[in-house]
Amino acid sequence: MVFNFNDHYHPLLLRQVPDGARTALDVGCGTGQFTRLLAERGLDAEGVDPDAGVVEAARTTGGGPRYRQGDVRDGRLPDSHYDFISCIASLHHMPFDTALTLRRALTPGGVLAVLGLYPVRTATDFVWALPTRSLLKADRLLRWRRPTPSVRVPIVWPPPLTYAETRLESARLLPGSTLRRLLFWRYLLVYRA
Repeated sequence: MVFNFNDHYHPLLLRQVPDGARTALDVGCGTGQFTRLLAERGLDAEGVDPDAGVVEAARTTGGGPRYRQGDVRDGRLPDSHYDFISCIASLHHMPFDTALTLRRALTPGGVLAVLGLYPVRTATDFVWALPTRSLLKADRLLRWRRPTPSVRVPIVWPPPLTYAETRLESARLLPGSTLRRLLFWRYLLVYRA
């Protein structure tokens, strides 16, 4: 099995689900792996993604969550509806102020958890990226084992906001949120409504 940087953080994201949560939205759900984990925890989980191909792939995996093709930027999310909203490597595909739309969709006490990406531009970024570079080299050696993906999930690289810019925007749009740098060019942004 090939190492997936986003999947590595699924347990961390699941720990952000608030006690008593009933409803969840996975934004940029891709093929639905994390959405299914939310449903397995007993949440009424919905996955949304703008790419029709990945939504169809998610639907073919079986019961549990609901999936729909859509763009959360269209403003059609119901206000105060979700106890938990996750964005795994998807917020950087949109303007960062999309976080306001997601914030409005949270119930009081609901949590928005973003596993985001940032480009390597500073010395600190580079130090945090060193383990990633080693894993990528090891992964290339094992590439012959990699299964051919049935669906291509869109990738945006480099992400538009640096870690410092993400910190500033988070403080402005999601007051009280926390931002934590993670390995593999990732960060965890958590906001509680």
